[in-house]
Amino acid sequence: MAEDMGSTVPRRQLGRALRQLRTEAGVTLDAAAEALECSRQKVWRIESGLGSARGVDVRAMCQLYDANAELTGALAALASETKAKGWWHAYGDAIPDWFELYVSLEQSASRLRFYYDAMVPGLFQTREYAHAVFQHRSEVSDEDRERLVEVRLQRQALLSRRLPPAPRCDVVLSEAALLRVVGSSATMAGQLRHLAALSDRPNVSIRVLPLMAGLHRGVEAGTFVMLAFPAGNRATPEPPVVYSESWTGALYLDRPQELAAYEKVWASIDELALDQGPSRRLIDKIIGEVHHG
Repeated sequence: MAEDMGSTVPRRQLGRALRQLRTEAGVTLDAAAEALECSRQKVWRIESGLGSARGVDVRAMCQLYDANAELTGALAALASETKAKGWWHAYGDAIPDWFELYVSLEQSASRLRFYYDAMVPGLFQTREYAHAVFQHRSEVSDEDRERLVEVRLQRQALLSRRLPPAPRCDVVLSEAALLRVVGSSATMAGQLRHLAALSDRPNVSIRVLPLMAGLHRGVEAGTFVMLAFPAGNRATPEPPVVYSESWTGALYLDRPQELAAYEKVWASIDELALDQGPSRRLIDKIIGEVHHG
């Protein structure tokens, strides 16, 4: 049996960050290997996410590339996570909030599938809706709240980017997410109009799963995002990832049996959701009700 390396997600993220630091510092693979007194192959394997890295190696690399103390600490903490069997990334733990792993995965994906049962996903939120979401977090300072909203809005540029091509986004929202008023009714109406406008984009499909559908697999699975990545020129393409967030952390799943289980959940949601036309009509109907409610 091959050794179970745990999730590949933290290894890939760590490798990506270290490669970026090395190129920004203008250090070649050979020069890095020589300075670190190891083989070129070892540095390459760490950067490719194929081999696990020890905290001590990561700290030495960060020092060589002139990374600041905060980033060095975050990457060293990430190195210890790569040894975990399953991978749970707890916010407020060793890896700080600002080191947003999910965002960098989202930016490199070629297809994103969202199932949200309680609210509108961050990638599709208006500024007012995002503000109302963060307003509920009393532990966040006003300054941080503004920063969180800005980061959320900046992420949305990927929906219309040219190169690399914008990802295909398939969104299924529970009707409950559209009926729940976040902020004021005006904020909600604005958010629903934004969803309707987004659904006109060729790469975005927004469908509604009506409450009438009753109990289904999505109710049990809860909110999740499935990310697939372009084949690129790698011999082994990056495996897809399922991302599921909770109040204290986030789960990144990329084992074949986990992916297969979520494909089944998605198939059941896909079957029950309204088509795009009826979904759009339902969104328009709710906009009318929010306005006159």
